[in-house]
Amino acid sequence: MKIGFVVNDVMTEKAEYTTTRLAMHATNMGHEAWLMGMGNFAYEPDGSLSARARAGDGKNYRSLERYIEDVQKPTAEERLPLSEFDVVMLRSDPADDAQGAAWANNAGVAFGQLIASTGVLVVNDPSSLANALSKAYFQHFPEIVRPTTLISRDQEQIVDFVKELGGRAVLKPLQGSGGSGVFLVNTDESPNMNQIIEAISRDGYVVVQEYLEEAKNGDVRMFVMNGKPLMMNGKYAAFRRKASGSDMRSNMSAGGKAVAVKVTDEMLAMVDVVRPKLVADGMFLVGLDIVGDKLMEVNVFSPGGLGSCAALYDEHFAVAVIEDLERKLEISKHYNGALSNVGLATI
Repeated sequence: MKIGFVVNDVMTEKAEYTTTRLAMHATNMGHEAWLMGMGNFAYEPDGSLSARARAGDGKNYRSLERYIEDVQKPTAEERLPLSEFDVVMLRSDPADDAQGAAWANNAGVAFGQLIASTGVLVVNDPSSLANALSKAYFQHFPEIVRPTTLISRDQEQIVDFVKELGGRAVLKPLQGSGGSGVFLVNTDESPNMNQIIEAISRDGYVVVQEYLEEAKNGDVRMFVMNGKPLMMNGKYAAFRRKASGSDMRSNMSAGGKAVAVKVTDEMLAMVDVVRPKLVADGMFLVGLDIVGDKLMEVNVFSPGGLGSCAALYDEHFAVAVIEDLERKLEISKHYNGALSNVGLATI
């Protein structure tokens, strides 16, 4: 299997990233794994697609650090026809390019659609990812799993809504991820709320969500593959992210700490509720962020934390992901291209 992993920029990838882990395990399993950045694509004059891509030259890596070091060597880059690939995983983080390279997110999705049109399996499905470039995508999931939410740029409306919620709420930008620009406000204790609203709305819409008391214990990141919890040898790929110190943000990129978690019946019921949409949208691998009995976010672009899962439970969940891609390709052989990309992505 020849598999491409699309990231923001190959040269800024780190050993601990989930994409690095997926690519290294794919390599160790005997596949060709290539990393390519959002700016590395080309639509050729003859209508073909190509990309500058990088791969490690080893066969059995024991170290993620050694693997990414090989990938980032000056001599590792080649320009390859994308028609040669069997699978392309879109794994870029929209938040990373939101400021310095706003063009990248739309370009990545657009090239993903072009690649899929040639018969290469692209996951997650790029047409659905185009609809998920803002947090408004989250509002399409059933109301029962979502916290009470307002999306607006009207300062007065936002302030009134926070009061309706009892004075406490979480404010964050409609675009972005990784805990960037997330604030907990309290009408009694936050005289700066108007300034916070102004700062967020300067770059677009403001998402206002009810504050859930359970958030003080952090949130749970659960990996879902093909609409079902990702498991290996009876263990779930899920962990609790606890905030560091007084910082309310539990995101790993914001200093959160990963600890083992017991997956409850309530969590599994929540997956059952969101499964139909994830499958219908071709969302092969996603990360659900859960607080109490509510879903706070659905990360469909680059869910991270497989390394934390591996360390906590001594299981290489990345292997299960690659094995499932192998299974999809085997199935597709029997259908001679009759399966749509969105259908094959979560079959």
